[in-house]
Amino acid sequence: MDVVIIGGGLGGLCAALDLRQRGHAVTLVERQRYPFHRVCGEYISNEVLPYLRRLGIDLSQLAPAQLTRFQLSSPAGRLLSIPLDLGGFGISRYQLDAFLCEAAEAAGVTVLQQTTAMAVEYEEAAGRHTVTLAGGQVLTARVVLGAYGKRSSLDRQLQRPFFSQRSPYLGVKYHLHYPSMPRNLIALHNFADGYAGISAVEQDRYCFCYLTTRRNLKAHGSIPHMEAEVLARNPHLRHILEHAEFLYPQPEVINEISFAPKTCVENHVLLLGDAAGLITPLCGNGMAMAIHGAQLAAARTDAFLRGGLPRPALEAAYHHDWQQHFGPRLRVGRAVQRLFGQPLLSEAAVAGLRLWPAAVRALMRRTHGQEF
Repeated sequence: MDVVIIGGGLGGLCAALDLRQRGHAVTLVERQRYPFHRVCGEYISNEVLPYLRRLGIDLSQLAPAQLTRFQLSSPAGRLLSIPLDLGGFGISRYQLDAFLCEAAEAAGVTVLQQTTAMAVEYEEAAGRHTVTLAGGQVLTARVVLGAYGKRSSLDRQLQRPFFSQRSPYLGVKYHLHYPSMPRNLIALHNFADGYAGISAVEQDRYCFCYLTTRRNLKAHGSIPHMEAEVLARNPHLRHILEHAEFLYPQPEVINEISFAPKTCVENHVLLLGDAAGLITPLCGNGMAMAIHGAQLAAARTDAFLRGGLPRPALEAAYHHDWQQHFGPRLRVGRAVQRLFGQPLLSEAAVAGLRLWPAAVRALMRRTHGQEF
């Protein structure tokens, strides 16, 4: 086998489709079964559209929401609003991931759903990886791509430093009906120790997703009490909580979200998407980064498989590509996050940015890329 990809999110699925279209034998391992929900803001910058078109992906079939304006509020409700220069679209992971999986399978990718990768080893002498699956099955491949998300037991097996460091952050996501909000708007609303994003997805739904801390949750005992006592202090969030129709009774929740720097190559595994580095949700472009990372990884992997790059050059070139495209974005994202979540600092930041809209556009350009 040429390539095994661990993880069937956006990065894994796009890389699988890209490499299969280049003629390589690809197996993708996904521990869940499509379709399923993920904790995600479900906004994608339009920078990905040329690449998706090259892969033969026509998202118009899913009728995504077209997003053209951005709004930011302070904890007290002070608003800043500007156009989205490049624009973007909203689409649920429930629909998009399953759609990409169908495209990958139609192209000839072997997709193993409800299958967990337990360990990855590299055999130096043979120049091959072995991937051990739950149940004992072993796959061998010349290249392994790790696209398994924010946190996995594989991170422990690969002895990645961030895995042993506790993170205070948790993410919560709902789908809503909220007709009072324009469908071309993506909004970010700050509150004490966190911020929430809301934007339209397909059909008449909205994705409502927020990041906060375990300390906030522990202080109030439950997610509903925390929402009522903390998020609702922002009048825009209070309006959402009081007037939106929540479409499933329990939210999707993920713990231990780490924004610590990561490496994009571990034990000869090329990592992409959140496995390689997680941009703060405040900057709202992790989905586009995962798709772009797939393009970078697929191009370098193809060159290696065709004999154009030895393995050390493959890994060095991918590391260079990844750092060049995403390293500055992540650094800006971590810096911007420090401005928000603290009420006094958030109020000052929004007040200042309202008077300096060019700075907001500059920050957005620094956390988004160009079409590729």
